[in-house]
Amino acid sequence: MKERIKELRKTFGLTQQKFADRLGLKRQTIAAYEIGNIEPSESTLLLICKEFNVNEDWLRTGDGEMKSKATIIFGDICADIGVNDPKAKEAIMKYYELSDADKQLWWAWMERFIR
Repeated sequence: MKERIKELRKTFGLTQQKFADRLGLKRQTIAAYEIGNIEPSESTLLLICKEFNVNEDWLRTGDGEMKSKATIIFGDICADIGVNDPKAKEAIMKYYELSDADKQLWWAWMERFIR
């Protein structure tokens, strides 16, 4: 689990302190989780899942996807793209520069892939 906690923190681009702040914990506690000195309590595991929309099975066992499909939040996706996917960020920014007519053409093309 220690690797997944660290992976989650890095996915969100957070320092140990900022990750701890979001969970109401101390930075030293996060460090101890990440090196495997202590395991998070049941309530902390559930808090991590809720705060970061994480699939509980993934956090506990590594099975499945990191993000919970049912609770993916648009803002989290945008934050993740902004931090971890510069090409997607560039594509989104370019989309907003298109004329209305070009946006319609783009959507006509894109619908072939999303339906």
